[in-house]
Amino acid sequence: MTCGIKQIVKRDGNVVAYDRERIAIAIFKAATSVGGSDRKEADRLALLVEEKLVGTYGEGGIPSVEEIQDIVETVLIEQGHAKTARAYILYRHERQMARAQRSYAFEVTDNIPYKKIYEVLRWNMDHGCDTIEGLNEIIATGKLPDLIHACERRYDLEVELGAQRFLDHIPEARVFFVAGPSSSSKTTTTIKVSEKLAEAGREFLALNVDHYFFNLEQHPKDEFGDYDYETPHALDLKLIDEHVAALLDGKTIKTPHYDFKTGTRTLNVYDMKLEPNQVLLIDSLHGLYGEMTQSTPDDLKFKLYIETLGQVRNKEGMFMRWADNRLLRRMIRDSWHRNLQPEQTLTHWHYVRRSELKNIIPFIGTVDYLVNSAMPFELPILKARLFKFFPAAMEKFKDEPKRQDAYVRAKRVYEMLKDLTPVEDDSAVPPKSLLREFIGGSEYKY
Repeated sequence: MTCGIKQIVKRDGNVVAYDRERIAIAIFKAATSVGGSDRKEADRLALLVEEKLVGTYGEGGIPSVEEIQDIVETVLIEQGHAKTARAYILYRHERQMARAQRSYAFEVTDNIPYKKIYEVLRWNMDHGCDTIEGLNEIIATGKLPDLIHACERRYDLEVELGAQRFLDHIPEARVFFVAGPSSSSKTTTTIKVSEKLAEAGREFLALNVDHYFFNLEQHPKDEFGDYDYETPHALDLKLIDEHVAALLDGKTIKTPHYDFKTGTRTLNVYDMKLEPNQVLLIDSLHGLYGEMTQSTPDDLKFKLYIETLGQVRNKEGMFMRWADNRLLRRMIRDSWHRNLQPEQTLTHWHYVRRSELKNIIPFIGTVDYLVNSAMPFELPILKARLFKFFPAAMEKFKDEPKRQDAYVRAKRVYEMLKDLTPVEDDSAVPPKSLLREFIGGSEYKY
C-alpha cells in the first residue's frame, strides 16, 4: 500500500518524512506496558491510523505530530483497546517530559520555557483554580469575583513588566512587537501596552498589519478549498518589510487598506510617518516571522509573546490544551465579528493550529518577554456559551473521514468541560478585561 501522507510537522515546526513504523512502535510500547504482546495488532492499528490520516487530510496532506497522536488515541479506543489508549496517553506525556529534561531551559509544549509553565501552575494551585473541581468549589462558594480580580491583576502586572522591559531597551529599541497565536488576546495586550507606554511619556504609532493581506483570490487555500488567513504568506511580507524599514529611516509611507467584507486590498491609502520620539507598535499573529521585518536589525526590535498558558485539569488528570482554550475564544468572536457559526470555526481550526506549529512556535526562542493570557475564570463563562455545540459536532463528524480532526477536538473539549459548572452571568468581568475582546462588552474599541 502506498501512503498518501509523505510528511508531517513536528512540534518544533520542522517538516520531516512520515513513517508509519514509528506509530506502530509507539502503540506496541503502550500495549506491552499493560500486558500486551501482539506486534501484528500494533501494525494493524498503525495502518488504521494511517487510513484515517489520509481520509482526513487527503493525498499529500501534512498533518502535525499533535494531530497524528490524537487520531492514534481515537483509533485505540474505537478498536476496543482502552487500556492501551490510557497507556499511550501516559507514554505521550512521559516523552514530552523527557524532551523537556534534555533541553533543560524549555518545556516541549510549544517551546515555552518550563520555568514559566511551572510558575503558572503554582499560581493556579495557590488560588485553588488548577482543577475543574477547584473551579466548581469557587463558583459554589460565591468566590468567582475574587478569582476574576486576582487573574486580572496578575495579567496586568505581567503586561506592565513587559512594557517596562521595553522601556529599559530604549533608545536602541524602536519597534515593539506583540506576537502570539490566534485568540491569545494580542489586541487587548497591545492596547494595554500602549497605555503603559503613554504613562511613561512615550508616544507610539501602530502599524495595522491586517491591511497588508493580499486580495482574497491570491490567498493560499487549505485542503478543503477554504482561504487560509493563518499563513504568513497571505500577507504582503515584502511590502511590510519595506514599510517598517522606511518608517525607521524617517520616511513617510502610504499604507494599504484591506476590506475584509470584499476581500480586496487598495494600495497607497493612509499616510504614516514615525517621528523621532515615537515607538512603532506592531500587533501581529506573525510578529516572530523573520521575513516580515528582515531588513530591520534585531537590536531595534523588542518582541513580547502572549499565549494562554492554562494549567487546569479535569478529574481524569487531563489538562486543558492551550490551543483548545483559544479555540473557545475564537468560536465566540468569529460568531459576531466574522459571522461564522461555531461549527465553522471548529472545522477551520486544524490549519490554524498547523500554521502555528510551522510559522510561530519555531521562533519563540527569539522573544524578549512572555505573557500568560489564560484566565481560569473564563472556562465556566465560555462553557455557558459554547458547550451545546460540542455534542452536536461529535455526532456530526464522528463518521466523516475528512473531519476526524474536528471530531477528536470536539470530543476532547467536551470531556474537559463536561463536569464544570457553567456561569451565565459575566457581570463581574471588568470592562477592560481581555476576555471582553471575545465575549463583548469591552470599553476598548477593536
